[in-house]
Amino acid sequence: MRGIGRYPAVALLAASALVLGACSSSGTDSSASGSETIEVEDNFGTQTVTVPPTSVVATDNRTFETLDSWGIPLTAAAVALMPDTIGYVNDDSIVDIGNHNEPDLEAIVAADPDLVINGQRFQQYRSDIVSLVPDAAVVELDPREGEPFDQELKRQVTVLGQIFDRESEATELGDNLDEQIERARAAYDPSQTVLAINVSGGEIGYLAPGVGRTLGPVYDILDLTPAVQVDGATEDHQGDDISVEAIAASNPDWILVLDRDAPLAGEDSAPAAEVITGSQALANVTAVREGNIVYLPADTYTNEGIQTYTEFFGSFADALEGSQA
Repeated sequence: MRGIGRYPAVALLAASALVLGACSSSGTDSSASGSETIEVEDNFGTQTVTVPPTSVVATDNRTFETLDSWGIPLTAAAVALMPDTIGYVNDDSIVDIGNHNEPDLEAIVAADPDLVINGQRFQQYRSDIVSLVPDAAVVELDPREGEPFDQELKRQVTVLGQIFDRESEATELGDNLDEQIERARAAYDPSQTVLAINVSGGEIGYLAPGVGRTLGPVYDILDLTPAVQVDGATEDHQGDDISVEAIAASNPDWILVLDRDAPLAGEDSAPAAEVITGSQALANVTAVREGNIVYLPADTYTNEGIQTYTEFFGSFADALEGSQA
């Protein structure tokens, strides 16, 4: 773990915040500072949050686009996990705590947060964060297992809307998601089979209905008919092994694609479209032959929030409706 000494400016700001905080009253009677507390429900029960929060740390990449679009200032965040479509990456005032593989958790302490929005790849560090900043509210709103995924996306922004006084904006995000889902449902013919895949490093991985990374829940939301089922399927971030011959044999009418490399753009990456359409083995697959291939937004792998899914469902609806024309 890297030391706080790398961030002297943040430490100074934190110390200043502590001095100012000592001059303010706490609890719900905070007329001097203009703040109060509210209770919200997250994955771990009831959390008491100071509103408006004065120092916010965010690690959950499902929330970055929402917070950015609402103009919420961040003191520290997992900037290393953000795609360049998120405005925070250009804000030098935000302390980067790094990614989940080697996070600088001490930087969270220096940020002196009253709110930490934790989750996704940082779930494993929740107890550490709670211990390091015991006076902060740590709110975690990852989609819960066994709950409808689309409803969980809406729950996340609903709670954030309560915290940041953006309830109407949160409602609009939820309504937009519902609208695109309903369009896709109405246009989808259950007799058509669907295959969801992940492309990474030029290799194709299988994303299973229900459990597959990112696209797995889409089967349940839209009640899609799988083109193939793989025994022992997992939620592995690269997908499960599947050969192009197996894909060709299943002959899906539609292929849904997560291009894992798109937001990472490494030297070994190959655009998913090239991998799929350039495969001789897949040339006669119905989905490839008819152009029934729908890609998740390019920044999806590091930006899996409600806006990402709304855009994807809209794209799928457009493709489904277009195929009927």
